[in-house]
Amino acid sequence: MKTQVRWHKACRFVGQTGSGHTIVMDGPATSGGSNLGPRPMEMLLLGLGGCTAFDVIQMLHKARQKVLDCTVDIDAERADEVPRVYTKIHVHFRVYGLGLSERHISRCVSMSADKYCSASIMLSKTAEITHDYEILEGPAPK
Repeated sequence: MKTQVRWHKACRFVGQTGSGHTIVMDGPATSGGSNLGPRPMEMLLLGLGGCTAFDVIQMLHKARQKVLDCTVDIDAERADEVPRVYTKIHVHFRVYGLGLSERHISRCVSMSADKYCSASIMLSKTAEITHDYEILEGPAPK
């Protein structure tokens, strides 16, 4: 897997993925940026959320669960001193569907955290990562 990050100006960088997608990362105005994109450390949390959600949804589909929607909220704390690594991360799933099995959801969230989610396993080397979930009957509110 390859990616490239190119400095644009000030605190703005453009990332290009090996699959051909681009994203702008930028800093806040207080650091000389223009706030035109997520911060690089926010991207790490987005990657974690996407990785674990991907795992959970795939496993739930294999278990023939009728998932209608899924959101993952992540709250994180960083160290006060450099390097400002993540020290605590909490991942909260909201799984919407019809007749969802609590046993399946619990198992899928645990398996993603402990076995499949590379991002979660990698970040757990510096951060305490916790997970929980809610099961909500029906579609997600708009």
